Amino acid sequence: MMDDFQGLGAKMAAEYKETVERRYFTVTRQKADEEMIEILIASGESETFFQKAIQEQGRWQILDTISEIQERRVAIKEIEKSLIELHQLLLDMAVLVEAQGQQLNDIESHVVHASSFVMRGTEQLEVAKEHQKNSRKWGCISIVLGVFLVVVILFPVLSSTIIKNT
Repeated sequence: MMDDFQGLGAKMAAEYKETVERRYFTVTRQKADEEMIEILIASGESETFFQKAIQEQGRWQILDTISEIQERRVAIKEIEKSLIELHQLLLDMAVLVEAQGQQLNDIESHVVHASSFVMRGTEQLEVAKEHQKNSRKWGCISIVLGVFLVVVILFPVLSSTIIKNT
């Protein structure tokens, strides 16, 4: 996109050169070389050059040429303004893309952390399941031992009571 922007700027400069070259040809009826055009543009004499030509040549012909040149200059300025706005839009989009990239990185980080938490949670559930099995086993053993102790303690007492009653 930036290359397009620079290319368009170069295109506008080339069109302005062509305009100055046409003006020069209109006034002098001679083709200007590149060096002459560059000198006229760099020094700003392209405008004063035409003012002198107005005085020397027919006013209407020069005024038509100047009018055409001014229209082109306005069009170039509008294109330049549009290009600057486009450039700013592209910069804004780049900032948004960067921000969204950061958000995607944050989301990815959160997903990795969540995955880690899920794995640890699964491991802890497995450990809890083992503890539950062990506690059931020990609960059953303690009930059996309790019943056995009750039987061992109550059996002699009950048997002595039954023997006394008979």
